[in-house]
Amino acid sequence: MEAFVALFENAFSYIKTIRLTDAVDILIVAFLIYKVCMVLRKTNSRNLARSIILLIVIVIVSYLFNLTMINFLLRKATELGLIALVVLFQPELRRMLERVGSTFTSSRSASSPVLESALSQTVLACSDMSRSRTGALIIFERSIDLGSIMNTGTMINADVTAELLKNLFYNKAPLHDGAVIIKNARVAAAGCVLPLTKSQNLSKDLGMRHRAGIGLSEQSDAVVLIVSEETGAISMAIDGMLKRHLNDASLTQLLHAELIQEPDEKNGKKFLQDMLAKLFRRKKV
Repeated sequence: MEAFVALFENAFSYIKTIRLTDAVDILIVAFLIYKVCMVLRKTNSRNLARSIILLIVIVIVSYLFNLTMINFLLRKATELGLIALVVLFQPELRRMLERVGSTFTSSRSASSPVLESALSQTVLACSDMSRSRTGALIIFERSIDLGSIMNTGTMINADVTAELLKNLFYNKAPLHDGAVIIKNARVAAAGCVLPLTKSQNLSKDLGMRHRAGIGLSEQSDAVVLIVSEETGAISMAIDGMLKRHLNDASLTQLLHAELIQEPDEKNGKKFLQDMLAKLFRRKKV
């Protein structure tokens, strides 16, 4: 019992020495580790991660047992391996840095009649296409530029109306197989080609349209709407996570929450709240 009390007192004495900067330091390191784990998970690199951990363990063991030559060679191999990892995962690292940079900038627009109209017309179009089981893929650009994706389609630059969206996704229309991108509350491009997700943990009933929508949401901060051609179900993909079977009310609420900045929302006020929401948000498939 005395040993337990002594251990508790020692632990408490260490806790009292923790400063605010130490707590911030720990949170930053934890966040970076979380991001690295997410990159490894999305790129299916678990075997590579295990190999790296094994190599680090061998380096530590060689140091403890004073195996000078092996330790020297492994440390040099580790240094070169870090450079190789940067080259190998350059696209993933670039996307991660873009996502981190976008976290510090506002990804929402101030409420305006034009944006409100664009959202209501989009909900109306999705509702009609859901009833007629017309497949659709609608992207709302936020802080990360989607210019490279737009270049794969046809530029339009038109007001967002339900009739235009339904005509673009009409199954005999030339652009119906691609995605429509909405930028600054206007239809910017249609017939766009999206990257497919590499995740292996998706439901088997999700088709190529859903996988493309999830893939873009993994690589950008865009809000992606998907209407299933088979079931008519409406889904929304954000940050690689899918919300399925949305009705008109829930779709309207989610679009407003993700795309419209509240009048009393100040810069940085909801930064921590939004970050925590992204960290603990779970994929619904």
